[in-house]
Amino acid sequence: MNFTRPSYKHLFLFIFIAAFLSGCGIIAPKTKEKTVTLLKSEDATQAQLISEINRFAAVGSMRAKMDLKFEDNSYAELGIAEKYKTADGEVVVQRPANILLKVQVPIIKTDVAQMTSDGEKFRVAILEDGAGGKYKKFVTGTNEADYSILQEQVKKLDLNAKAIQQNVNAFSNLRPQHFTDAVLVRPISTENNAYVQSTIVQEEEDLAKDKKSPLRKVLRGYYLLDEFRKNPDGSLKVLRRFWFDRVGGIRLARQQIFDERGEIESDIVYGKEGNLGDSSQYNNLPLEIVVTRPKEKYKMKLTYQSPASVTIGKNYPAKAFVLENTWGLEEVDLDKKLLEARNRSGENVMQEPEAKAHAQ
Repeated sequence: MNFTRPSYKHLFLFIFIAAFLSGCGIIAPKTKEKTVTLLKSEDATQAQLISEINRFAAVGSMRAKMDLKFEDNSYAELGIAEKYKTADGEVVVQRPANILLKVQVPIIKTDVAQMTSDGEKFRVAILEDGAGGKYKKFVTGTNEADYSILQEQVKKLDLNAKAIQQNVNAFSNLRPQHFTDAVLVRPISTENNAYVQSTIVQEEEDLAKDKKSPLRKVLRGYYLLDEFRKNPDGSLKVLRRFWFDRVGGIRLARQQIFDERGEIESDIVYGKEGNLGDSSQYNNLPLEIVVTRPKEKYKMKLTYQSPASVTIGKNYPAKAFVLENTWGLEEVDLDKKLLEARNRSGENVMQEPEAKAHAQ
């Protein structure tokens, strides 16, 4: 019997063809890629953007019932976020920077906390803490103060970190003024500040579309309007950044407020618009506001319970925004505690070189 021995040339050719067909996808199944839909963007001038901001700023005072949903992002670096049930809230705000905020348990309407800010000082009464009254306090502090050193010292303690963190957050993070600029947008000042307009396109998901729909992913265009303060030396410092949604019109969708170092202090997102009050004077205003505070590591969603019942334009007395300790709660002065913490830190710095010298 005579067998023909295959040549190496034919064997190599067979392997090459198999590899080529596999690499070209003839053997492997094809996968479908979802395309991104570019949405049509509207045009606007800087004057139109400024006019839209000032339209928001026309609200000088407001009283409203709101649903409040709090999310604690203290453990965000671990991929954990604690969401709390929605609470009832009553908000009274008035220019330039006054706010009263009451938080209640739904249905039974028991006050959890009350807080006020007159633009310089804030006061917080913690009336229910879920811990048998252990953390019921009356907390006072200064709006512009940085209390992060208090939190850093607590983190170093080898105790029940969760309970301590909740306690400290209640003392140092609950500041009513965090919501003032969200509800009462400050007007534009072209005399003192400079403004720069630009555009950006972001890939987003259209939640109204089915998850499997090819129209789920979209490219949405925005105008950015940056506000800069003119410093005496000629330099500029960023104060705020406004985002305007350009799809289907021009809508103020987001406001970012920066601190002295240029870090984001507040990130405020405005939801769908509607009418506030019982007249048509304040129409096309956000019915939902989400405030994120990166430093304090929390997020709060505010939703108007009854937009038609919102009171706008009423003048409130100054004493309405200075909370009094009528409950006889133990008082905590954060400014005093901050001073004590700084003094302790100073002592530790002074003692460290002495300890090293003693060891030598």
